[in-house]
Amino acid sequence: MTGPDMADVAGAVPRLAVIITCWNYAEYVSLAIRSVLDQRCNDCELIVVDDGSTDASWSVIQEHGIRAYRIKNGGQRAACLYGLGKTRAPFVLFLDADDELQPGSLAIILEKLDDRVAKLQFPLVRIDRDGAVIGHPVPKLTAFRDRRALASRVLRTGTYTTPPTSGNVFRRDACRFLEEADYENAVDGVILFAVPFLGDVVSLSEPLGRYRVHDRNDSGLGRPLDAKLLRRELTRFMARMDHLRRILEPMAKAKNLARAEDTHFYLERSFYLAVAEGRRVPIANLARLLQRVWENDGSIKMRAALVGFLILTAMLPVRRAQQGLTYRLNTNQRSMAGLLRSLL
Repeated sequence: MTGPDMADVAGAVPRLAVIITCWNYAEYVSLAIRSVLDQRCNDCELIVVDDGSTDASWSVIQEHGIRAYRIKNGGQRAACLYGLGKTRAPFVLFLDADDELQPGSLAIILEKLDDRVAKLQFPLVRIDRDGAVIGHPVPKLTAFRDRRALASRVLRTGTYTTPPTSGNVFRRDACRFLEEADYENAVDGVILFAVPFLGDVVSLSEPLGRYRVHDRNDSGLGRPLDAKLLRRELTRFMARMDHLRRILEPMAKAKNLARAEDTHFYLERSFYLAVAEGRRVPIANLARLLQRVWENDGSIKMRAALVGFLILTAMLPVRRAQQGLTYRLNTNQRSMAGLLRSLL
């Protein structure tokens, strides 16, 4: 692990930079830092950016004697861009301050990177606020290296299966699109879905990080069904698709990108939002969603189960439908028996 200015003094540029951004995570940030430092990876550098924390985060960060910067609070995207400006590494991993990397993960990551890789992704083990494992790694990923199939999927649906922020390594040139993404504070947005058009995506099935689930997750994981968060997701998705379309225009691919309103993600989140707000889903909208589900690439068993869940949820009284959806979106262990109990 390079020291504060070791890379610049030696004239060498580390191949990978881990950038930790922190806002009021004094209770977790030391664990995130140690998860990187303890790996003693010589081809990796660590940069920590405190995003104007008002708790003890900055004091905790300074205890480690690492390259760290304290800036005015501007949100995750601004903090990540600031950190990016402090490194010349060709690959970057944005590690959330409440998450951790698994021991040995950096060596595995570096072994898989080459100049044709635009992104590397891996699952994250879910842990609670105390570090105890609470469920299977997310998302469930297979090992592959691909770009054409993923690019085709993005054009059709606007998405593909990808981990939260801490489970992604980006080639530096992909990060330039963050500067244009002024419609959101997060970094796990448009660059995730632009990378198949820039190079290969390497997917690993082995979990290399730990995702902490608690009541302050910005994604809403670990919280009850929240209409406000669902509405925000829909707004973000619409803006992201518009941004992606602009990115694809110079590549002559923008015309092939689906309308946001016609995608599985938009229709499914709209369905969830209607349930959360106690509204009935129009039959026509449900039919469109079911069609998109059946067009997915998953197994017949998985698609049939989701179709059945959606139809049953649409038919149930509002309160029971909300209970079932809350259970389905819960990040803890789930089962068919548990789902039926929540619905009935």
